[in-house]
Amino acid sequence: MAIEESGPGAQNSPYQLRRKTLLPKRTTAASATASACPSKGPMEGASTSSTDAFGHRAKRARVSGKTHDLPAAPAEQYLQQKLPDEVVLKIFSYLLEQDLCQAACVCKRFSQLANDPILWKRLYMEVFEYTRPMMHPEPGRFYQISPEEHEHPNPWKESFQQLYKGAHVKPGFAEHFYSNPGRYKGRENMLYYDTIEDALGGVQEAHFDGLIFVHSGIYTDEWIYIESPITMIGAAPGKVADKVVIENTRDSTFVFMEGSEDAYVGYMTIKFNPDDKSAQHHNAHHCLEITVNCSPNIDHCIIRSTCTVGSAVCVSGQGACPTIKHCNISDCENVGLYITDHAQGIYEDNEISNNALAGIWVKNHGNPIIRRNHIHHGRDVGVFTFDHGMGYFENCNIHRNRIAGFEVKAYANPTVVRCEIHHGQTGGIYVHEKGRGQFIENKIYANNFAGVWITSNSDPTIRGNAIFNGNQGGVYIFGDGRGLIESNDIYGNALAGIQIRTNSCPIVRHNKIHDGQHGGIYVHEKGQGVIEENEVYSNTLAGVWVTTGSTPVLRKNRIHSGKQVGVYFYDNGHGVLEDNDIYNHMYSGVQIRTGSNPKIRRNKIWGGQNGGILVYNSGLGFIEDNEIFDNAMAGVWIKTDSNPTLRRNKIHDGRDGGICIFNGGRGLLEENDIFRNAQAGVLISTNSHPTLRKNRIFDGFAAGIEITNHATATLEGNQIFNNRFGGLFLASGVNVTMKDNKIQNNQDAIEKAVSRGQCLYKISSYTSYPMHDFYRCHTCNTTDRNAICVNCIKKCHQGHDVEFIRHDRFFCDCGAGTLSNPCTLAGEPTHDTDTLKFNKMGLKRSTVQDYMFLWPLYQQILMTDADLSDDDDDDDPILDPDYQPTQAEYSSDKSFESLDEEEAPSTTSSSKQPPCKKRKMGKHPKNSLSGGDRGHLYLKFPLRSKPKHKKNLEA
Repeated sequence: MAIEESGPGAQNSPYQLRRKTLLPKRTTAASATASACPSKGPMEGASTSSTDAFGHRAKRARVSGKTHDLPAAPAEQYLQQKLPDEVVLKIFSYLLEQDLCQAACVCKRFSQLANDPILWKRLYMEVFEYTRPMMHPEPGRFYQISPEEHEHPNPWKESFQQLYKGAHVKPGFAEHFYSNPGRYKGRENMLYYDTIEDALGGVQEAHFDGLIFVHSGIYTDEWIYIESPITMIGAAPGKVADKVVIENTRDSTFVFMEGSEDAYVGYMTIKFNPDDKSAQHHNAHHCLEITVNCSPNIDHCIIRSTCTVGSAVCVSGQGACPTIKHCNISDCENVGLYITDHAQGIYEDNEISNNALAGIWVKNHGNPIIRRNHIHHGRDVGVFTFDHGMGYFENCNIHRNRIAGFEVKAYANPTVVRCEIHHGQTGGIYVHEKGRGQFIENKIYANNFAGVWITSNSDPTIRGNAIFNGNQGGVYIFGDGRGLIESNDIYGNALAGIQIRTNSCPIVRHNKIHDGQHGGIYVHEKGQGVIEENEVYSNTLAGVWVTTGSTPVLRKNRIHSGKQVGVYFYDNGHGVLEDNDIYNHMYSGVQIRTGSNPKIRRNKIWGGQNGGILVYNSGLGFIEDNEIFDNAMAGVWIKTDSNPTLRRNKIHDGRDGGICIFNGGRGLLEENDIFRNAQAGVLISTNSHPTLRKNRIFDGFAAGIEITNHATATLEGNQIFNNRFGGLFLASGVNVTMKDNKIQNNQDAIEKAVSRGQCLYKISSYTSYPMHDFYRCHTCNTTDRNAICVNCIKKCHQGHDVEFIRHDRFFCDCGAGTLSNPCTLAGEPTHDTDTLKFNKMGLKRSTVQDYMFLWPLYQQILMTDADLSDDDDDDDPILDPDYQPTQAEYSSDKSFESLDEEEAPSTTSSSKQPPCKKRKMGKHPKNSLSGGDRGHLYLKFPLRSKPKHKKNLEA
């Protein structure tokens, strides 16, 4: 047993008390005398034998104090039982590790004291320098622990045991170690070197097993080529990697070559800092270079390179498969981590930041597994895969990179799962030039440009992601882009949730696209695609836009609760809209205008606060087999030279008319069922000329068909029955071509009221207008805005100077009480005068007088048919998102105007809705508006002159 020579026990070692001596057998009396002399010192008893007559040591007393037949000798008993722990620990503190282990074998007390963590911590730090135990439970695995949290009672000793058979690189210490063999007796198995190159040479000469500890210091320009499975780990106090620095200024700092399978390098700083930072070839020099057929472990290293033409870490070649964990690859002047030429590897829990080019490049069939890396604040893209690069990226945090967070190019095909890609200074994910990839269950948010860009024949899969709160769009597909966009939650983006343009043709299905500050889906510039089974709702602008030659297929979507239009086709927007549910929009469910010609079939369109379908400004379209119901205004509007085809639709239970055609509208209406609407089943006005063939118009709460204001129509084979006001009403001057129509069994409420002598106001309301003869009374100074029914002329204005105007739609101002003389026929309104239900719950049924207080407001916004005929495509304030940027640059979002002047659902503005276009107001030309014209104004409020008596207005 080796004892430190300068220690206090060098001359009188307590271990001498345990040496066995063979002396003559004591007599019983002598033994008794010896035991009866407590005044003798402990050292006096050292010469007394503890053996019996046969030369065997007497059995010692237990530490617990129990007596035995053969008690221990006093000196041994003193050493084992009575010497204070502090003294024993002080003695043990001069022992080295092997002596301490031997002392632990003496007795239970020594075993406990020799395993004191403080003793082993001192020895441990003297050899390895670590201030926390470095555990090494298995090859290729090292980690530091907090001693108080470790389950083992003495982690210092356990770590010492695991690390004992290693060589040490400690410049200047080797000479001291080998010149003092007595001082380090028992450590003969330890080897010390001054340089890393010498230590690697010792491994090759089989001087030790290959575990190398590199101690604190800066090691410069050493040629470290690793061709064997060595283990090299930094050894220093505190944060180990900061204290052990290996730097090269001429060549790659570490090169792993074939034969270095399972090599390990950890807990050190590795730098490549060339004097000439740009003179060498791109692949020539790196901090770490891992070549073919080797799979080293790189762990807890800090990696830096100031070379502008070489990556910090380069992994290349078939069979290159390192494991790189817990490393910091930052502040490099080129790429951080470069994986190419069929290389693979596992890269986990690394910090990759502030590199001049991409944080990670994957190229030429490289296929790494990259998990839980933090890739941020790069001066270029975060991750760049190109030229058939692949890889599996999972749970990475990629943010605040100058370009895209993740870029895929040129047949690259990575898989990106459950990553967060956010706060990019441009976009989140950019897939271009035939890139592919699978992006699954990621969070993509708060990027300055689109969350996902897909362009130039790329075809990625975007599935199950949350794409939200982008400063521009959600998913942007352009330039012949494709892709599968499936089951994503896209919301809260400043521009369109999904934008498809320039011949792109993605598949978009099972997504939720909602609460955007712009529209939901925007298809333009010949965009295509299959858009099916999505839920599009609560967007600020249109749910879906289709424009400029685009031809998407929208199928089985639920498009609802939008703040403007549901689906909007304009400027030659085409495509197919089928089997969708379109409901509860502030404006129309569907709008078609300016040459657009979509196929709209088998949809349910209901609950719009404006109309169901609006076709205007030369719009076309095939509208077939749809169910259109419960809209606040007309089920279908056709106006301003539009010419759609409507077949086999069911248009019913509208809170206004069924179909309204005016301002030169045309169209073919064929085999439709139009029933239970509050206003006329079909209203045709102002120079329109539709063709109605084989329709059934029945059970309406007003007229079946009304034609007014110089309109014409062709009616063939229609069935018109059981409508309240009557079947067919033609205003003065209207010419209609009719053939084989059946008009029968209507309720004829107007003719019955006339025949009973009632005022026709009794069967009208502020939205229902009967068609009949109407007059003007010059005696009562009525104007061109007033009309009087035939019975009031006969009764209330008998003997007055009256004038027949024409047969048309109107309500009676005499019965409404707006003339100077009271109506003698009006009395109390009957139930027939009540307004039909206005919404699903129903409003209180009211008469015109209840709305007189609104007159000053409506006088400012109502328009005549003459005003409406001035619609011009160039002046239409349609919301136009065509400012949407190219791939290089987005423009900022702007305020928008309202979709159409007819579309405003109310006269009040809201901060949550885009501002509406102000209507051009002008004086109505004299005699330009008749009573019949009033019936189809959009707000359905009767036009009349301001009452002469203020008292009536206030009432």
